[in-house]
Amino acid sequence: MAEQISTTPIPDALDRAPLLEGAPGTKAITEKLFAPVQEPTRRGWLQLLFLGALGASLLGLSIAVTVFVGVGTWGVNIPIAWAFAITNFVWWIGIGHAGTLISAILFLFQQRWRNSINRIAEAMTIFAVMNAGLFPLLHLGRPWFFYWLFPYPATTRIWPQFKSPLTWDVFAVSTYFTVSVLFWYVGLIPDLASLRDSSISRARRIAYGLLSLGWRGSARHWHHYRVAYLLLAGLATPLVLSVHTIVSFDFAVSLMPGWHELIFPPYFVAGAIFSGFAMVILLVIPIRRVFGLEQVITSRHLESMNKLILATSWMVAYGYVTENFMAWYIGDRFSIYTYWHNQETSSPLMWLFWPLVLFNWVLPQLLWWKKARVSEVGSIAIAIGVLIGMWLERFVLILRAINRDFLPSSWGSYTPTWVDWSLLAGTVGFFLFNFMLFLRFVPPVPVSEMKELGREIAEKRELFEEG
Repeated sequence: MAEQISTTPIPDALDRAPLLEGAPGTKAITEKLFAPVQEPTRRGWLQLLFLGALGASLLGLSIAVTVFVGVGTWGVNIPIAWAFAITNFVWWIGIGHAGTLISAILFLFQQRWRNSINRIAEAMTIFAVMNAGLFPLLHLGRPWFFYWLFPYPATTRIWPQFKSPLTWDVFAVSTYFTVSVLFWYVGLIPDLASLRDSSISRARRIAYGLLSLGWRGSARHWHHYRVAYLLLAGLATPLVLSVHTIVSFDFAVSLMPGWHELIFPPYFVAGAIFSGFAMVILLVIPIRRVFGLEQVITSRHLESMNKLILATSWMVAYGYVTENFMAWYIGDRFSIYTYWHNQETSSPLMWLFWPLVLFNWVLPQLLWWKKARVSEVGSIAIAIGVLIGMWLERFVLILRAINRDFLPSSWGSYTPTWVDWSLLAGTVGFFLFNFMLFLRFVPPVPVSEMKELGREIAEKRELFEEG
């Protein structure tokens, strides 16, 4: 028999802009959110999984060519030793920032709207960091010696150069990835236990039983769960700021014109959150539509994310203005030429600089209007524009300093090869492949948190009806 739910409206004073529409009961919430995992495989899912597998195969091919032939298959040269690989690294690391921001910082600030999207964002973070980690390893030229970057006990006395920010990246990114995986996994445990108890397949019961670590939902278990989740949130919060700050040091601590900037740490962090929320929107809206999750991922969630995109677009624009102003203010002719040359018609980077300004600042200004913030089509269009714009920003940032440095005699040019493009496209496919597997085996929205929210709304409704 269908669960009977009261539909008496609650005033805004008690239930501000709904986080859960229709006030479904706990049973209805459980069935709805477990459906993507327990229902038969959908044809669309198989098609996207196959598309992702093709992209992952392309990535494997391009990695094989890079390893067996060498980084000479890329378009890099002297002096342009950094190009697509480091651009992709910074871009993917930035995308991974929104997951930890939604999970940790918004959790600590008790922002309940995060509950419907935090698991999608956390999974996005893990897969994005996996992609990002590939590029520095490949850029080593001999990736099989990657362990030289760690201070292991070596009789050969080959120690890392701890004064180099490239070494700092190893520790920052590996720590960030480890904490992100732990945070994601701890949040999964109650739902894994529910899947263990409700699965018909014996293989699934065994798998979910092992992964749920003996969870029984007792008061003791819930107490330890909340303490662990809170501690991991507190640990992950500084990582949101530190990881991309350290990535910005790859450039800021150098003496190259166009890189030696104090604005880079906050500028990089804002840009990371900017692109990360764009990717979350790009993932959340199709999931919302395909699985019919409009009740739990409401227009309020879209509006909140779009407000953050609008705010961070202004932070990024402030960074652009500050860069150019400081180059003029300090009177360094090399910095002036580096920045202003990018905007001249004679520069090949001009055709990339102004589109990135369009995508990263002009286009998000549409979000001042509520209709644009709650529109699915408009949100997806802006999110795609932001992701393209932020990739272009990182590419221009990297190329502008090393193709036009202090000595005109050492100036060079860069043209990407098919291997460069394949690595970029392959990581997108690999990301899609992993994300499709995530959607098939794990509920995309935390069931336990949504059930708790549903109970709170039901209690408010009862108090309202009684009063």
